[in-house]
Amino acid sequence: MDNGLWLYPFILAAGALQAAGAAMNGQLNKSVGNPWLASTISFLLVSFLFIFLFALLPRPLPTLKGLTLMPWWAPLGGIVGAMAVFAGLTLVQRVGAGPMNGLTITANIIASLVIDHFALFGMPQHGLSFWRALGAAMMIGGVTLIALF
Repeated sequence: MDNGLWLYPFILAAGALQAAGAAMNGQLNKSVGNPWLASTISFLLVSFLFIFLFALLPRPLPTLKGLTLMPWWAPLGGIVGAMAVFAGLTLVQRVGAGPMNGLTITANIIASLVIDHFALFGMPQHGLSFWRALGAAMMIGGVTLIALF
């Protein structure tokens, strides 16, 4: 029976790498001196990686039906994600990796709870319970301690 537990180590590794990525992008920005150029370098490397992977694994291809049924906002996920990368790239050197990632993750959790509660962007509905709200409050408290001390 596949309960998806094998996904959690991958997700944890991705989270750890995201923290490193903010620091790495901050150094990239510091080195090149221009946040737009640093963002371009960062995203060009990502684009080349995914173009290479698509060339190796081109299937499945999208269907016309799938494309016509796609919500207008679906392709904007990359631009939305780019805002987080740009914020990290330009701000991590000022506030530090702990507060930067703590604030990013806490904002992500709170937004995710809203998305779940209202079933936004095609997600299944998961109502906001007392325990989920408490978890978010604890995240806010934790990141406040990290930022202050």
